[in-house]
Amino acid sequence: MNGQAEEAWGRLMAAAQTGHASAYRQLLDALRHWLTRFYARRLPPSFVEDAVQDTLIAIHEKRHTYDPGRPFKPWLIAVARYKWIDRLRAMGRTATEELPEEIAVGDHESSVTSAVVLTQLLGDLKPAQAQAIRLVKIEGFSIEEASARTGQSGALIKVNIHRGLARLAAMVQQRGDEE
Repeated sequence: MNGQAEEAWGRLMAAAQTGHASAYRQLLDALRHWLTRFYARRLPPSFVEDAVQDTLIAIHEKRHTYDPGRPFKPWLIAVARYKWIDRLRAMGRTATEELPEEIAVGDHESSVTSAVVLTQLLGDLKPAQAQAIRLVKIEGFSIEEASARTGQSGALIKVNIHRGLARLAAMVQQRGDEE
């Protein structure tokens, strides 16, 4: 989270505390993306979504404790950290059983093929479009984060995504018609 996002999130939370519903929705959406990345580095994949939801509920329940005069990031990280610890404790209490040796492993050919095809399709786009799509649609960065990483404005990121996806759809349809 960069300083601009932290300040923006602090302003959105302050507005939400005064009853501004659209600011609150915008804040929760941005936090959902950030929390997903936060927990993806700390928890097994099957626990990430539950941890994100638990944290968003905790943020909702504790939003009155945020002081708009103080930085938002430490408050957010404290809530996320407590929910992470709760999730780790729950994992320790969950019984696990050893998997038998004869479990069949699925074929990954379609996944590999899809990844190769996607890489080829993105390679046919303009570099700025491919980069915007990769960052926002594949890696889950926000428009603001993608803008900071690429140096493109937020509006240009959105335009590049829109035009790139339209171009990808046309290429996929053209390839389908050729087959």
